[in-house]
This record gives sequence, structure tokens and C-alpha cells, in this order.
Amino acid sequence: MNKIYHAILLASVLIPAPTAEILASHPTPLAAVRNPKVPKKMSFAGQEIDLDRIDMFERFDRELTSMAYTHGNTLLTIKRANRYFPAMAPILKEEGLPQDLLYLACIESNLNPRALSGAKAAGFWQFMPATGRDYGLEVNEYVDERYDLEKSTRAACRYLKNAYKKYGNWESAAASYNGGPGRISSELSSQQAESAFDLWLVDETTRYMFRLLAMKKIMEHPADYGYIISADQLYQPLEYKVIEVSGPVADWATWAKENGTDYRTVREHNPWIRARSLPNKTGKTYLVKIPTEKSLRRSTIKTKTYNKNWVNR
Repeated sequence: MNKIYHAILLASVLIPAPTAEILASHPTPLAAVRNPKVPKKMSFAGQEIDLDRIDMFERFDRELTSMAYTHGNTLLTIKRANRYFPAMAPILKEEGLPQDLLYLACIESNLNPRALSGAKAAGFWQFMPATGRDYGLEVNEYVDERYDLEKSTRAACRYLKNAYKKYGNWESAAASYNGGPGRISSELSSQQAESAFDLWLVDETTRYMFRLLAMKKIMEHPADYGYIISADQLYQPLEYKVIEVSGPVADWATWAKENGTDYRTVREHNPWIRARSLPNKTGKTYLVKIPTEKSLRRSTIKTKTYNKNWVNR
């Protein structure tokens, strides 16, 4: 007889089942589950979103409730934002885009620098290979700039500026980011609507705009949704030595040793590198980041908080 099965059988014989009286005298109530409050309206990228309409209220409530209680991913996104927003925000500002569009990267990838979807969308902004190339990113077996934070952020800015110019509102621009501009343009025309909020779309795209609003709402004031974070728990921006590489690299592991680091560190902090070597037949210049020793240790790294509302203990 299986030993585990034998032990379970023996326990069931020796330990009597609790009686109704015992259970009644030792109640174990479930923890309180509070529904997040939905505001009457909110602002996104300079637009006021009215949530008084029942469908708008319920669609936002669904995403806010779901995201508030998806504790692991939401908490990680907030902590990662402290590291990556300082690099991403200035790019949006330079490109003339609202800072609220940072939240689009948050719902796309949870700010996971190695994010890769089942459909092969990659990086912080989850570009598909063809779309990445369309917006100036190199994507091949050796280099994938969809994983380059700065370059992919600029590519996303170009996409979003084009989409806003086309649609005139951010909800339709965001919907096109998820569903594709061809689909959104076609549906706006055929359904005789001006805003993606008023379109009948597949569930993923319908939810997308409200996930964007919910992410902003939670990340503006995490404590309102039960997220208790201290400054030292936020992921800190790292300091780098940047080395220019304008020729081929026969072996990145050897290159790493020659530059005072190791292969794992090079790949970890330069996720755009996709192979052990780099042919670089065109002589393109790549920037390889090597983190400083101080920034790799919690005892020596400078603690910075990008948004004071993220820290509440």
C-alpha cells in the first residue's frame, strides 16, 4: 500500500471529524473584502472621463476591482515604476506626450523588461515584430530593440502621436494600440461613432481603455487600495557605465570579461542582446550598459522615490 495513502487512511480513523457543535463554537469568518470606490469622473491625459453612465461605471469598476486584487502584478508594477519611470518620463515629455501614457506600458508589460506574450509581442511596450520594425526598431536573431527601454519608448511615442492625430482622443488611440488602427478606424466608421468608448469591440479591446484608467487610479494613490510600501521596497534606478560597441562581437561572454563584468550581467541589463554574438556587419553603434558596483548593492545604492504617494510607511 502507498505510504502516503496509508498515513491519510490512518489519520482519518484516529482523528474524529469535527462536530457541528464544535464548528459553531469556533466561527472562522472570512476577511473583509472591500470594493474599491469608483469616482464620478476622472482625468486622463488632459481629458475628463465621465463615469456617470452605467456602462462606463461598470466597465471601470470591473477593471479597478480586478486590478486592485491582482496583488502580485500590481505591486510589482508600482515597485518597478520607481526604477523605469525616471528614464521613460523625460522621453514622453520631449516627444510632447502626456505623462499618463506611462500607464500604457504598465498594463502592457507590468514593466517587466523581459516581457514576451504568447503572440510574440515583446518588451515594455509589447511591440509585435513587424510593428517594431515599422517604428524604427531593429528586430532580428541578434538584436531586438523592442527590449531597449529608451528606443522602444520613443517608438511607442511615435505610434501614439500618429494615433492621436488620426482619432483626436486618447481612448481611441489606446484602443488602436491594442486592437490595431485598421480595426478601430473601420469600427468607428461602420458604427458611426467618434470615441472608442462607444464602440462594440472584442472584449480584450473593450476592457483595454478601462484597464488604463484603473492602473492610473491605483498608481496615483496605492494606499487607497491597500498597498502598503516603504521607500526601501521600491526598485531603485541603477547607475551605469555605458560602452559603445561599433563592431562585431564574437562572444559576449568574452567581451564581458574584457570589460570587467560577466555575461549574466550584460544580458540582464541589456535585454536587447538576443544571442551569444553580434555580427554587426553594418558597423552600427550599440550602447551597452554596465551597472556600477555601488548601484548593485542595497547597502550602497542611493534610495530615490519617484512618486511620494507610493511610499506610505
